This record gives sequence, C-alpha cells and structure tokens, in this order.
Amino acid sequence: MSKENKMITPRDTDFAQWYTDVVRVAHLADYSSVKGCIVIEPNGYAIWEKMQEILDKEFKKLGHVNCQMPLLIPEGMLNKEKDLVEGFAPEVAWVTCGGSRELEERLCIRPTSETLFCDYYSKHIKSHRDLPKLYNQWCNVFRWEKETRPFLRSREFLWQEGHTIHATREEALKETNQMMDVYYRFHHDILAIPSIRGKKTEKEKFSGAEYTLTNEDLMYNGVTLQMGTSHYFGQNFTKAYDVKFTNKDNKEEYPYQTSWGITTRMIGALIMVHSDDYGLVLPPKIAPRQVVIVPIGKDNEEVVNLAQNYRDILLENGVTAYIDDSDKSPGFKFAESEVLGIPIRIEVGERDLANHKVMFVRRDTREKMEVSLDINIVEYTKNLLETIQNDMYTRAKRRRDDLTFTAYNLEDMENILNTQPGFIHAMWCGNAVCEEKIKEIKGCKSRCILEDKEPITDTCVCCGEKAKHYVVWGIQY
Repeated sequence: MSKENKMITPRDTDFAQWYTDVVRVAHLADYSSVKGCIVIEPNGYAIWEKMQEILDKEFKKLGHVNCQMPLLIPEGMLNKEKDLVEGFAPEVAWVTCGGSRELEERLCIRPTSETLFCDYYSKHIKSHRDLPKLYNQWCNVFRWEKETRPFLRSREFLWQEGHTIHATREEALKETNQMMDVYYRFHHDILAIPSIRGKKTEKEKFSGAEYTLTNEDLMYNGVTLQMGTSHYFGQNFTKAYDVKFTNKDNKEEYPYQTSWGITTRMIGALIMVHSDDYGLVLPPKIAPRQVVIVPIGKDNEEVVNLAQNYRDILLENGVTAYIDDSDKSPGFKFAESEVLGIPIRIEVGERDLANHKVMFVRRDTREKMEVSLDINIVEYTKNLLETIQNDMYTRAKRRRDDLTFTAYNLEDMENILNTQPGFIHAMWCGNAVCEEKIKEIKGCKSRCILEDKEPITDTCVCCGEKAKHYVVWGIQY
C-alpha cells in the first residue's frame, strides 16, 4: 500500500487544512480572483451534474417542472416582505449603476427567489384552475458571506430551489413534507450520509416562513452541516405580494406556498464525511466515474484488449468505466485514482494474465482482491459497487452515532463541546433567551426539533424550567 498523499495534511492533525487540501488535489475547486467566490473545476462540477441528474428525475416524477427567474430583483419588490428583507439584509449585494448611469432603483442580486416567483404568480394565477404550480429552478445565487470556504460557504454558489403554490393549506403542507422526504432519501441512499430531519426553531427558521424542515448531517470532525431545507410559507408571501385566486365557491382568497432547496455544499459534505488522507472517497451512486481500468504494459496486445473489453461491457451494462491509458507510470495512475475517489480500480497486467487473474482495488478501504478471469465481470463489479455503497453508509452512521451525546444541563454541554463536538440531544423550554445562552458555548446552535420523541428529562438543559421540545444541538459550518 502507498503511504498517505504528501500533498494532503493528515485529517486528524488539521481538519480544516485537510479539507482544503482534498478540494485542491482532487481538482474539485480553486480559489478565484473574485474575493469569496470559487471556480468549480470539471471534477467538482461532474459531481454536481450527477446530483442534478438524480434529483431532477425525482422532482419531475412528482410533477415539478423547471423554469428560470431573473438574477436581479428591484428593491421595491424585495421590500414588500418585511421578514425576508430583515433576514437577508446583511448578505445582499446591490447593483447601483447601469453602464455609467446611476439606476433610479437599486437592484438586488438574488439571495433567493421568493419575491420573483410571487411577482410571477400575481400575474398568472386568477382561478383555482391555475393551481397548483409546481416549479423548480437550478441557478446561482449571491450572498455576501463574511467568511468563506470552498463549497461550504461562498458568496456565489449553485443550488436548486423549488417553489410551489397551492389552493389549500393541506396541499402545501403535504408538499413541504414530501420534499423533505426526497432530500432525506437522497442523502441516505445516494450520498451514503445518515442525516437527521426535524423542524427548525423559530429563531433558526427561514425568514418569512411559518416553519422550516431541515436535514442535518454530522461531519467526521463532529461539526454539523445543514444539508437541505423545506419551508412552509402558508399565506405570508401571497398576502405581501397580493397573490389571489378565485376558489371553487367563486370566493377570492390567498393561495399557500412552499419552497425547498439544496446547494453545492453537499459536495463539501461528501468530502468531510467520507474522504481520507489519500484524497477523495465517493459513494459509487454519486461518483461520475465508478471504475478505472489501468493496463500495465500497454504495448501488450492481450492486456490492451482485455482492458478495452472490460470497459465496453461495463459501459453497456450501466457502469461508468474508463481506461487510464495516459503516459504515466502505473504507480502514479494508482495514486491519482485514489486522489480522485474512483470507487473501483481494476489493474490488468502481464503478470496477472499469466496467472489468469486481474486485480480489483476498493477505494474506500484500499483493499486489493485477486479475481479470476472466469468471473462474470459485470456481476462482480456491480456487487462490489453495492457493497462499497453500503459499507460507506455503515461507517458514516457508526461515526455519527459515536459522536452523538446526551446533555442534561449546561455543564454537560460544555464538557461535550470542549472535548469532542457532535450532535447533542437535550431538552429545551422554547425560550429564545436559553437558545442564545447555549450559543455562547462555542457558538453551539439548535439544529432541529425532533417531534414524537420520548423526552430525555422534564427540564430545560439551560434554565431548568419545564421543557417543551426535544432538540438536537451542535456547532455548525
């Protein structure tokens, strides 16, 4: 086995630098000359494309259609929804000039698109027959973040934002829960990341929403990451933007809205949950390239033919395989495939063929397996990919469970956060004053309220008064 990649800082030595090193050596992203913004390189964008492909199919199965809204929002339009304005004001970037002329009205570079959708709805919804509208857009947004880190927080980032509007409260509530289920399955089944889902507290919910549902994931170092949210707006936005429709009883009323979204920060989560000191590790279901075939002795016709045959038959059967026939040494190719996180490497060499075998190597465990040429290559590869996917999920869940703690008072919370952060389960009275006091401990925040859970105790972890909610807490990115 090769030693750890010397270009990557050991994960347990400096986690932040390790993360940056993996992003860099795997060519996922690079810093740009635009402060706070990154260049998403082809390797990183390929992962995002795979995410888009999978999720877009799920959205369309449920009846959603894609559209595109403008990048700029007039200030007057944004100001119609007070909570949204207050929530995003510190992060908004403004366009004040067009060419050399100062604009009569400032234009906001969209931090989110609720206002634009409401403006559109006000023109196109008149009757209950116009509802529901199930829209989604894949786009970029801009938020003036103070501290940035590739994929996790950048001023410009890519995301998906769904926006739906319904005739009844029941339909909108169903949509809000349904889309959270889609994200939850995606994280577990595709990204091999065990998330928890629940409701945000009043303080942490999306500005302008009645409530927000969230998927929260735990990174290898015990820091949490919000990985997808679904918001129920009720009639808050439709009243602010005067969106009305005539119902079946010929009476005018306001419709009900939802929005839901995920971002490129999921790429950051993949790195921080699964990767190691050798580079990127990708679950097979999200890996743009699942198998790399490395011919050793590329002037040998038998080696070349077998490599090409394996590639072709795997591609024909839905496995994304390619041959690394570049002019590099075999050792360099092996190390490069590890850095890039290719789930399986197949080594085809003259010596292997003489023994009627080829070598399979798992990226997740770096285990080598000599395999007979008589095997069914498609069946063996697919089974191994499934095993890798399942094993990665199991390891991530074990890590999450090992870093999940219970706190009964503030002293417990301090001891946990000062020793090894993670998910902290604790009861809360519902008072924002207690929420703020807990935040004083290393910036620990409420991640989500878990409903239908048996209470840990009857008292609040902070003030000792009667508890109302079972809450998961943690330090966040």
